[in-house]
Amino acid sequence: MNRSSLGTPAQWPALELSTWEDTRDTFHMWTQIVGKVRMALEPMLNHWWHVTLYVSARGLTTSLMPTGTGGAEIEFDLVDHVLDLRTTDGGSRRVTLEPRSVASFYRAVMDALDELGVRVNINPHPNEVVEAIPFPQDELHHSYDADAVRAFWLQLVHARRVMGRFRAGFSGKASPVHFFWGGADLAVTRFSGRRAPKHPGGVPNCPDYVQVLAYSHEVSSCGFWPGGSAEGTFYSYAYPEPAGFSDWPVTPDAAYYDHTLGEFVLPYAAVRAADDPDAYLQSFFESTYVAAAELAHWDRQALEER
Repeated sequence: MNRSSLGTPAQWPALELSTWEDTRDTFHMWTQIVGKVRMALEPMLNHWWHVTLYVSARGLTTSLMPTGTGGAEIEFDLVDHVLDLRTTDGGSRRVTLEPRSVASFYRAVMDALDELGVRVNINPHPNEVVEAIPFPQDELHHSYDADAVRAFWLQLVHARRVMGRFRAGFSGKASPVHFFWGGADLAVTRFSGRRAPKHPGGVPNCPDYVQVLAYSHEVSSCGFWPGGSAEGTFYSYAYPEPAGFSDWPVTPDAAYYDHTLGEFVLPYAAVRAADDPDAYLQSFFESTYVAAAELAHWDRQALEER
């Protein structure tokens, strides 16, 4: 891809899905491998918060994970394009991020962990994708466009900033701003405090109990997904969805309710092109949250007092 189209780190980069879809799908599988390592090492947390990755100053990180009496961290360095594996006893290994198959990446990561003395077993099957090729057998996905992945990371950096500010305006229970490798989306979730009806599941290659636990309580959730429109999509939904949600007037004008997805969406390209992208996106998160909270009769005074 043309490096000049990425702009500076201060700008919201243009990144058309058509130019990096193969890379996106390969990188998605790589994040699943690393995410499953974190899932295996971390103690269980509510709503699967123990499995997520986090946006860092150089890419995506697991943060520090427990390994016996010490710890380890794995970071996708999307500036130098290496996977850094580090342990608290001073050990380190690197896996080069370059055009290579998922199977090759899987072997390299597991070998590096073994060399560092981190003993971990993961389920080598992808989740939340229709075509779930086991990691050790996946030679289909093998693309890596370094410029495109760096641009995607910068998209996440900008999205995280606005989502973090949005999260700060809520005093009730709220998730971190975190990257779910199952769907490859950056998300933040607010909770009303009430239990929710049992989720029906039905996500491809994902046990139903995963969704049951994820949606055990009533939520208003929003995030960013590198799909759904030409340059990716911001979304916002409620579970359970209250009556009238899809008809609630939200801002900005480019936002709309997608009846197939069952959520409000806002194309990334519209945000990038706005005079004030941060304020433009913040209005989307705020107005869609108000739709969920008002229609479901959340105790907004208690949940939003600061």
